[in-house]
Order: sequence, then C-alpha cells, then structure tokens
Amino acid sequence: MKNNNLYNYIISIADNSLILAQRLGELCGHGPTLETDIAGTNISLDLIGQTRNYYQYAAKIQGEGKTEDDLAFLRLEREYKNVLLVEQPNDHFGFVMGRQYLFDVFHLLFMTEMLNSKDETLAAIAKKGIKEVSYHKRFSGDWVKRLGDGTEESNAKMQEAIDDLWVYTDELFDLTEADKAMIADGIGVDTSKLKELYYAEISELLKEANLTVPEGKYFTRGGKKGIHSEHMGYILSDLQYMQRTYPNMEW
Repeated sequence: MKNNNLYNYIISIADNSLILAQRLGELCGHGPTLETDIAGTNISLDLIGQTRNYYQYAAKIQGEGKTEDDLAFLRLEREYKNVLLVEQPNDHFGFVMGRQYLFDVFHLLFMTEMLNSKDETLAAIAKKGIKEVSYHKRFSGDWVKRLGDGTEESNAKMQEAIDDLWVYTDELFDLTEADKAMIADGIGVDTSKLKELYYAEISELLKEANLTVPEGKYFTRGGKKGIHSEHMGYILSDLQYMQRTYPNMEW
C-alpha cells in the first residue's frame, strides 16, 4: 500500500509539469518576440525534464515493466491527476503568463519543501529542478508586472486572465489520500500549509502590478481526482497521437 500511495503521489506531481509543458509547447514559434518565444519553450523543456525523472521513478515503483513513455502517453484521461489550472487554454499572452505565474509560485514553494523529503529520489529531483523553477517564477512574474503596469489594454488583458484563472488556484492545496499517506511518512509535502504564504505572495505582486486581487470565494476543482475540464481531451489527443498511432515506436 505504501508503494501504491507513493506511485500515485509521484504521478500527481509529474502530471502537473507534463500538461503545463504541453500547453507551453503549443506556443513554440508563436511568442510575441523571439526572446520570449525561446524562453517559453525552454521552460517547457525544463518541465519535461522534471517529468521524465518523476515518471522513471514511478515506473520503477510500479514494477510492471512500463516505461516513462507508457506513463506519459498511454493512460486514459481519468488516470491523469494534474490540477485544472495547468490544462487551461492559451487564450492570449496574458493568460499564458498568468497561468504560469499562478503555478510557478506554488511550484517553487512545493520544491523548496520537497528538498526535505525522506525519499532521497524526490529530494534529489527537487534539488536539481529548484533553480529552474525559481527562474520560471521570476520570468512569469516579471511579465505579469509588465503587462499589468503597461498600457490600458495590457492591464485589462492581464486582469482578465487573473480573474478567470483565480478559481483554479485553491485546488493546488487539496490533499488526496496519497498526499496524506506520504505526508505521514515524511515523504510528501503538506501543501495545505503553503496556502497562506502562496496567496500573500501572489497578492503582493498583483498590487505591485496595479492589478486587483480577485475576491471570489468560489473555486473549481476535480483534476487531482481525475475529473478534468473539457480542454483535457484535446490536450491528450495531441500529446498521445504518435504513441497511439504507431504503438511501441522507438526513436
């Protein structure tokens, strides 16, 4: 049971990075400037690198002879446990940066805590990836400030993004049964304890960017239980196309 909980715990972490990386990958070649385009693609690659480490470890724990590719490409929609935030579409550049920042703040807080995990592999992944995640937050945060404190139009677009994405943030702190088991074992991160710090940091930057902190108390959730938005199926149809069309294909 412990290994099953550990497997499910790792999968939920990995799926967040995989789906967000896929969203960012959709924008390759479509950034507003060459520098921004390359930066977004590099963030996507960073997340995929972290995802590979997680899936390799999860496959080893599962012990069914599966590979990282099986876990990434050959699961059904309900088997993915990413939060709803990361699967939201690339409506416009403000949405992309808003979604990225709202996840990055959480991701850095999470990685910082995971450095103390009793699981040496997870602690090592955190140690390797924390510099990348720190850069991701700085990059997305700078863009939120730039757009929020820019023109009237850019401010309106950035505010629209934050308002629409805000309802997905609270799910970041939900604890599944696997989360609770791993926290009890000193392996997992108790994300519920990060909530106050998360919203305080987000609110401070939004105010600096001349943006209004949303006051809505209603939040949408379900991704961590495998219940996704209508966008998830479209993501997987692109993500899984090659593996499902050409089974057992190897590069």
